[in-house]
Amino acid sequence: MRLPLLALLAKEPAHGYELKQALEQTFGAAYPSPNIGQIYVTLGRLEKDGLIRAVAVEQSSRPNKKVYFLTQQGREALIAWADGPLEGPRLRDEFFMKLVLAPMTGIADRGALINRQTRHFLGLMRELHHLSETTSPDDRYAHLLIEGAMLHLQADLDWLERCREELT
Repeated sequence: MRLPLLALLAKEPAHGYELKQALEQTFGAAYPSPNIGQIYVTLGRLEKDGLIRAVAVEQSSRPNKKVYFLTQQGREALIAWADGPLEGPRLRDEFFMKLVLAPMTGIADRGALINRQTRHFLGLMRELHHLSETTSPDDRYAHLLIEGAMLHLQADLDWLERCREELT
């Protein structure tokens, strides 16, 4: 959550509620935004780390609100994030550890584990398909995010089938 908030603040200074709204408007239902408490906790940590600074803005009939600005240190952290690659495939996959080790102990059957995980992934795929159908066609970021998640799930389903072929 830290870096997406920094990215939004690089665009323009904002207070916490505006940041929450910007996340919701940008990604829609495809990326459930954190609750406002999480946003303010994260903003507090970013400020403590020197990546943003807060300025109190007076309001006539309400308590002052804090508007957050990106610092130079925050801009440098954001640039490093944007320029750097993200981690690739995971080799320490918890399901695979379960698939190999649990049957060795006699507490699980590999075929049953694969079937259960396949059903779970198919359920997630149905949820994503429904989310895609109910998301506005104009919300291209949300559609791309949903499509990416569906492609990852399809790859996981293909991998489970490969595990079934090799291990059962």
